[in-house]
Amino acid sequence: MTSVTDTLPATAAAPAPRGRFWYPYLLIAPSMITLTVVSLIPFLYTVYLSFHAAKFGRVTEFIGFDNYLQLLGDGRFWNSMGVAAIFVGIAVPIEFMLGLAGALVLNQNVRGRSVLIPLLFMPTMMAPIVVGLLWKIMLAGSWGFLSYNVLERFNLIGETSAFASPDLALYALIFVDIWQWTPFMMLAFFAGLQALPLGPYRAAAVDGANPLQMFFHITLPMLTPLLVVIGLLRFIDAFKVFDTVYILTGGGPGTATETPSILANKMTFEFWNIGEASALAVLVWLAFFAFCNVFYQVAKKRLNAF
Repeated sequence: MTSVTDTLPATAAAPAPRGRFWYPYLLIAPSMITLTVVSLIPFLYTVYLSFHAAKFGRVTEFIGFDNYLQLLGDGRFWNSMGVAAIFVGIAVPIEFMLGLAGALVLNQNVRGRSVLIPLLFMPTMMAPIVVGLLWKIMLAGSWGFLSYNVLERFNLIGETSAFASPDLALYALIFVDIWQWTPFMMLAFFAGLQALPLGPYRAAAVDGANPLQMFFHITLPMLTPLLVVIGLLRFIDAFKVFDTVYILTGGGPGTATETPSILANKMTFEFWNIGEASALAVLVWLAFFAFCNVFYQVAKKRLNAF
């Protein structure tokens, strides 16, 4: 005996009810509205200001690309880009290497790891303004703990403070950035190492591979996507550093530590040239947009993991 359903012809899957079509969009609508209000509208207004004469809080007339041309012809703008490039070029690779080395050590079941990991979070958890004040006290001329007891006592520095020296101020900022962000990279890489499967290591051990061979042929290839993402995020964050530099040097002495973020702040709140400051922000965004797209395409082609 056959049932009624057995005698019916096979049909395509029934379409979803009309109401369900809008369900995913309803779920993401609050996030999209918030993102539009908080991020997209201010960005579009910044682009609008960059094409207008906007000084002392008043937007007067459309001037086309004049703000951009004036900025590109200003040596102070290129100096800020050079300062940021040196800052990123030294700080991020050192943080990367120290973070990876520390993660590999932590991954070896070192004694006291459960206590060490929360302690490593401390510099990263501090607000940048607290980090700035802490190191301003540590490296203050004549009475700073580190300046007085180490740098001046052994004649390692002739200035009143590392942050007052045009030759040392930028490197002092790089040191502070490494102190704050190396633990973050270390813990991020350590989390990645903990998530790696053990099967390839067991197979390699059976084949007689040594630890160095396991690192270069198993650990590094499997960890590369995480290394790329963390490195890229840290690169972007370090390039637009503002808080620590503002607290420790304010961009000085002179323009020795003036990053694009510090220069934009001065253009806006000291020179009241909002149009040119907006053009600077747009140029930096375009540079990041181009760099991230090129970086993504290269990483996608080489890793095939994104």
